[in-house]
Amino acid sequence: MPWLQVLLLQISSTNTTTTAGAAGGGSLVTTLAELAVSLGIIIFVGSLLTRFITRIARRAGASKQTESSVRDLMGVIVLLAALGVISTVSGLSSYFTALTISGVAGLAASLALQTTLSNIISGILMLRDGTVHVGDDVQYGGPGGLRGEVIRLSLRTTWLRTTDGRIAVIGNTNLSAGPILNFTATARLEKKLQ
Repeated sequence: MPWLQVLLLQISSTNTTTTAGAAGGGSLVTTLAELAVSLGIIIFVGSLLTRFITRIARRAGASKQTESSVRDLMGVIVLLAALGVISTVSGLSSYFTALTISGVAGLAASLALQTTLSNIISGILMLRDGTVHVGDDVQYGGPGGLRGEVIRLSLRTTWLRTTDGRIAVIGNTNLSAGPILNFTATARLEKKLQ
């Protein structure tokens, strides 16, 4: 196992250099300060983005469950960013080619979650645009399409109660691709045109 001996040798030489630097010039203090500042920035930006997206969702009439999902998703993103900063500042990323690992993980996630991520992005954009709110009477698919009242609007799907009492669940990617006729939001949507 020569690779293990090389790794242990590198770790011990790094620890010796760090200890010598800390005794002479305070590099450990600098590293801890960099880590604290980086983590603070990540947490601050993450909380701002979380507030912004949940405010948009609340304004669009999204449920408490959707707001909770947004907060959970942003928490995971902040945690992953924090782990990336810790591995970079501590020097662990030099042992694991961080770019390779993140590239493979990103590729796997994007392939596995392609439809879900597309629906979530479409849902965020629809919530931001305000084209559809809970309680709106909409028709999806043009004049001969599906008509009903929006009873639930989440990041992935929109639920319609049709005139005959059935519930249709439509992926936000399909819904945003349209066409959507909104019969109750004429005044609200005309304000956006001005």
